[in-house]
Amino acid sequence: MITDPWFYLAAVPAMLIFGISKSGFAGSFGILSVPLMALVIPPAQAAAIMLPLLCVMDAGAVWAYRRTWDRANMRILLPAGLLGVLAGMLGFRYISADGLKLILGLIALGFIAYRWLRRAQVRPAPRSAAKGLFWGTLSGLTSFIAHSGGPPVNIYLLPQRLAPAQLIGTTVMFFTVLNLAKLLPYAWLGLFSTENIATSLALAPAGLLGVAMGLWVRQHVNEVLFYRLMYGFLGLTGLKLLWDAGRGFLG
Repeated sequence: MITDPWFYLAAVPAMLIFGISKSGFAGSFGILSVPLMALVIPPAQAAAIMLPLLCVMDAGAVWAYRRTWDRANMRILLPAGLLGVLAGMLGFRYISADGLKLILGLIALGFIAYRWLRRAQVRPAPRSAAKGLFWGTLSGLTSFIAHSGGPPVNIYLLPQRLAPAQLIGTTVMFFTVLNLAKLLPYAWLGLFSTENIATSLALAPAGLLGVAMGLWVRQHVNEVLFYRLMYGFLGLTGLKLLWDAGRGFLG
């Protein structure tokens, strides 16, 4: 198990953030967890330590939202997401993490700018197989590489203006299946060392506490504020990704 106290100073807040995000509150803000842990360990090791924890957190979130997920959207997103996981497995050793952050950051901020310019349009967007295939595949790819699939799938789902519980339930079910699908490829890539698994077990309480915190907060936020916060967190995530990408390219 990792014993460096500096690692836990970064890892415990990272797991709390991802746990809160897993509960449905804070949307895709959990994307910051891997970069936070990567301040003290290699990014690939951070992703490997987090994956078993994500599967544990998924179990609690699935139970909480087991009756509130959109099956029609899942039929579109899930095959695309699994295709993205396959692409991530094949390209894992060749994809630049900084390039990926740059693309995700630009997409997230571009999406918010587009929605702001069209703010007078209040009608929900319909489901779209073509859009779902594109964003679902990108979500699966980025989820495999850095557990950062939140922004693409939110870009597809947020304009539909689903009920908050249904939006959260759909993303919970989607990423639960993707995370389970990532286990064997991660093992095949040699990412599950004894040290990484033992460290995952040590961090599990922090992740579960984060889920509980997020569920409590989620129950006390109304729908209008919920969507404002979701877009706000997506924007902050985009800015953080661009910052990290810029530091990577310049450093």
